Amino acid sequence: MASITLHNLAVTLGEPLFSNLNFSLGAGDRVGIVAANGRGKSTLLNCIAERLEPTAGDVTRARGLTIGYVEQNVAPALAEMCFHAAVGDALPADQADGEGWRVDVMLDSFDVPEALRQRPLAQLSGGWQRLALVARAAVTEPDVLLLDEPTNHLDLFKIALLENWLNGLPRDTAVLVASHDRAFLEATTNRTLFLRAEQSQQFQLAYNRARAALDTIDASEQQRYEKDLKTAQQLRRQAAKLNNLGVNSGSDLLTVKTRQLKQRAERIEDAARPGHRERSAGAIRLASSGSQAKILVTLDDAAVTTPDGTLLFKTGKLWIRQGDRIVLLGPNGAGKTRLMEMIRRAVETPADGTAAVRATPSLKLGYSDQALAHLPDGDTPMATLTRLFALGEPKARSLLAGAGIRVDMQGRPTGRLSGGQKARLAMLVLNLTAPNFHLLDEPTNHLDIEGQEALEGELLAEEASCLLVSHDRSFVRAVGNRFWQIVRKRLVEVDGPEAFFTSASQPA
Repeated sequence: MASITLHNLAVTLGEPLFSNLNFSLGAGDRVGIVAANGRGKSTLLNCIAERLEPTAGDVTRARGLTIGYVEQNVAPALAEMCFHAAVGDALPADQADGEGWRVDVMLDSFDVPEALRQRPLAQLSGGWQRLALVARAAVTEPDVLLLDEPTNHLDLFKIALLENWLNGLPRDTAVLVASHDRAFLEATTNRTLFLRAEQSQQFQLAYNRARAALDTIDASEQQRYEKDLKTAQQLRRQAAKLNNLGVNSGSDLLTVKTRQLKQRAERIEDAARPGHRERSAGAIRLASSGSQAKILVTLDDAAVTTPDGTLLFKTGKLWIRQGDRIVLLGPNGAGKTRLMEMIRRAVETPADGTAAVRATPSLKLGYSDQALAHLPDGDTPMATLTRLFALGEPKARSLLAGAGIRVDMQGRPTGRLSGGQKARLAMLVLNLTAPNFHLLDEPTNHLDIEGQEALEGELLAEEASCLLVSHDRSFVRAVGNRFWQIVRKRLVEVDGPEAFFTSASQPA
């Protein structure tokens, strides 16, 4: 029996986000919603949660149905609450006193350290804030759980914890999750809804098989479209020949036949529909200036430490070579970003480097940190490009528009861009820098699946040399050709990421 039914649902906000959407969510369904940035995933969840009225259509909910909704951001009113109180605040008033134990059980299930439970959410990392929002929604034991980008800001260990928790929910709990994390969708869902402006597609399959089925449908529709156009062109050529014969012979029969052929061609052209092409959220391109050096960076038993000098790990003797796409593996706090910073300093200011970290003088660095701190919130996209590169305003505007940043957003503070737009701006800056070596710290943060796949394609096509950190398992598997892991305060080379992924998914 369906707990939620959507009938001909449509939402238009400036442009159609989705239309004629018919969908049912039943007890125990685990559904992934997939769409590009800004294409209606959060809007759909808000319609289901009765926070937004659709433009057309209906949402029917079973009587007495309870819904838990996990938003992307912490509300200001919650930010100053401590972790424990923020979760307890979600309990109904009649349960808050007698059933407060539910909060402790929920925090235990997410392995929340005692030291964090009394700290305000505003003082916690983005990952812990996300888990606090999940705990708030789950503590009421809802019939349906709506999750909007739940893996944002989570490290691999927290993602695995969330996956295990979701997969351990009661069998009749329905889950609807909007996410760009392909591996997460594959691990936690059994149905997939591809949200589209005109004709959304849904499959009784997890993400990977659903995506393959969708690609087959789209390719088939495109082939049918091209075949229909070819048929219409042939009919028009036949009509032209008959028309010439009719004119020369004065035959009324040929004139009628000519008109019939043209009408057939018009009907075919009017009915023909091209295969779906996703409206791009902005192009991602990378350029490489190349380097003649074979060894780009040398690590000679460098000591990676905290700011106060505490040793995190030592690198041993390692090299980064031309064409290496090295993935740095390790838990949060192990020192991955610290190593990236040491290499960055060695490339940008060789005089400040140490003998333990050496970069070839010909390196031109492309750097992107996970907070995108090199793109100040107070700056504008236009000012960023014209400040960093010798570009005139028309060229800068064209490049920004191609990256998915509309003209009306180009003069506004960068802090007002969406996460996806800011990530695409960062990729545009990387492209214009034309580096021959990349340091990428969580480059897929906020990128939709289209953007992730575009970045993967560019790194492979350009045979880019890079050292990267990522919690996106699909991205790591697609891009990496070497893997370094921090193990017991040593940096060691491993054959692949799977053993680390498996260890991250095991209960502590």
